[in-house]
Amino acid sequence: MKMLRFRSPSIRSLDQEVLCTIRLLDDSEISCSIQRDTKGQFLLDHVCNHYNLLERDYFGIRYVDPEKQRHWLEPNKPVVRQMKSHQPYTMCFRVKFYPHEPMKIKEELTRYLLYLQLKRDIYHGRLLCPFAEAAYLGACIIQAELGDYDPEEHPSDYIRDFKLFPKQSLKLERKIMEIHKNELRGQCTSFAELNMLQRAHSLETYGVDPHPCKDFTGSTAFLGFTATGFVVFQGNKRIHLLKWADVSKLKFEGKTFYVIGIQKEKKLVLTFHTSTPAACKHLWKCGVENQAFYKCAKSSQIKTVSSSNIFFKGSRFRYSGRVAKEVIEASSKIKREPPEVRRAQFGQSRSFNSLSHKNLIMNMEPLVPALPSTNEYEETAADHAVVAVKDSVLLSPLEPSATPPDAEQLSTERGNDLQPSRVSMETSNHRPHMPKAEDEVEEDDEASGPLTISELVYSPCASMLPTPVDDSQGGVDLLFSSPVQSPARMLRELHADPDIQAQLEAERQRDQAYERTRLAARSRMGGVLTSSLRLLSSNERVNACMLSVARFVAVVMGVLLVTVPTLLLLLESDIDVSFLHEIRQTPEFEQFHFEYYCPLRRWILCRISMAMENLWSD
Repeated sequence: MKMLRFRSPSIRSLDQEVLCTIRLLDDSEISCSIQRDTKGQFLLDHVCNHYNLLERDYFGIRYVDPEKQRHWLEPNKPVVRQMKSHQPYTMCFRVKFYPHEPMKIKEELTRYLLYLQLKRDIYHGRLLCPFAEAAYLGACIIQAELGDYDPEEHPSDYIRDFKLFPKQSLKLERKIMEIHKNELRGQCTSFAELNMLQRAHSLETYGVDPHPCKDFTGSTAFLGFTATGFVVFQGNKRIHLLKWADVSKLKFEGKTFYVIGIQKEKKLVLTFHTSTPAACKHLWKCGVENQAFYKCAKSSQIKTVSSSNIFFKGSRFRYSGRVAKEVIEASSKIKREPPEVRRAQFGQSRSFNSLSHKNLIMNMEPLVPALPSTNEYEETAADHAVVAVKDSVLLSPLEPSATPPDAEQLSTERGNDLQPSRVSMETSNHRPHMPKAEDEVEEDDEASGPLTISELVYSPCASMLPTPVDDSQGGVDLLFSSPVQSPARMLRELHADPDIQAQLEAERQRDQAYERTRLAARSRMGGVLTSSLRLLSSNERVNACMLSVARFVAVVMGVLLVTVPTLLLLLESDIDVSFLHEIRQTPEFEQFHFEYYCPLRRWILCRISMAMENLWSD
């Protein structure tokens, strides 16, 4: 295992060094020693240099705190200040921003790492796909790992050694083998991986890191952020899609997360409840980063976001990094020999002897969902086959269905604790979905209501959620288990009881009366202050002191009025001075230049030209 030691400009003793272990996408590990003031960017650069990776903006490093809450390592903060666990630190290298169009990725190495991430998403239930899509994706993985089907080396049940899905039926395995034998023959490893990326990115749950929440009814919903916008999944439907252009603000207070946007020219406020304040803050930060990455055209347009409208209250956060458009432009300018892609060595499967010398890989996370054991396989597979035959309702993978009249209103209420129904992860029959044209997709999105994505219920592995829990201990239900009565039930009781409604109306009237009294007292206080100022002005000693303070304030304001415009003129000029050059390179100055200085200059020039025209006309 390679060891790398980072040193910052300040000299520190050896006892200040910290050991970090980073688990990569192929489950291999690299370690390095860092100092206590080393920032997160050093670790990310270390992993990317290990891979010889240039398109590194799609990736990040993830860690789990002692409360089992996942976080993304912030590149501009020291690692030690972010990690709350005991040393040595263990982190994971993962895809943070999924490319909107994988075909625009320049290098095969980047596509291979994205392929490894999507394999994990499929295995842990984060990438939900209908039966036909699941079979094709599984066949692409088999083709990439094994190559062409060889009847002499591959027995009749060779797919059983690949754990591709949380639960895979015999029918699904037969379909995967059929596609692998007939449709994918002759494809090399890189081409099979590319086909898998192209098919996966058309699915609704592509790039979704599901955050479990409760809506106002207490039902479990999974929130996610994609290249298109903010999405909400409930059951087997996408019930909300807000494009990033329509999302005006994301904020949180305690365990409540708010999405404020515009839909059909009306203001929309979606409210959700998380299990802990830490989970809510993590959800908010993920939303801020994804909105900045996919929405902004330049990194200079990124602003610092506050979690609250109240001044000096709440959290402030700013995404630091390049945006999607800049990453694509930088990728198009890469002009080097393609680096060697070191694919993971296949590990031995349990039927290694029957597969001749072909090895198989089982790519798992450290925490994995319970899978059917070998003894239970036949019974489980039989049950799956029975369920898969059922085709009572054929649901199109991406066809929008009718919108219930109050579907949007439901998500604006509050709720926390109702128990969701138990679901299974069976696969269903669907026709393969081909990617639509861009214009058609936009029309569908604008008219999108609840969108059926599969007969499956979206239920990713609970141990892999941003707030991970053990599946054997209740899964997602455990996050919201509380003896306290849920807000959803309280809301229903309030709306059902007329006596409580009358009490609430009386409380509202008392609040209005108190507000009127407070405003009247404020106006009286203003009169008292005015009279006290008159009294003070009559005293000569106090009057002299106030005059001196007024002179000092006037001098300071005059100095500022002279120095600030002078400094701005120097910064906007072409004078090449070192400290002026450094200030011009800061994102804050670029933001001020484009958002304030340029519009102000245009306005002044327009006024001057209008005044000159009026003078000449006179």
